Amino acid sequence: MTTATEIADKLAAEHNLTKSQGKALVDGVLKAITDAAVAGEEISLPGFGKFKVKATPERDGRNPSTGATIKIAAANKLTFAPAKALKDTLNK
Repeated sequence: MTTATEIADKLAAEHNLTKSQGKALVDGVLKAITDAAVAGEEISLPGFGKFKVKATPERDGRNPSTGATIKIAAANKLTFAPAKALKDTLNK
């Protein structure tokens, strides 16, 4: 698994930055993506993919322990669709 810290360290090494500068860079990108998602905007990263906020309606579900019907609240979720370039790279 790759973590944000590992990505920050790699960026710092590749671009002659300190580790703290690399971490600030990664944190800034993630915050920008989060802020855009909270605003309901689509985030497009060419060559990588798109993040979209999708609204899921309230629905009925079942408690697996008791079998009782329960209401599952409506929610927003963040979806990701990879770009064709990324899919092609993964399937080489």
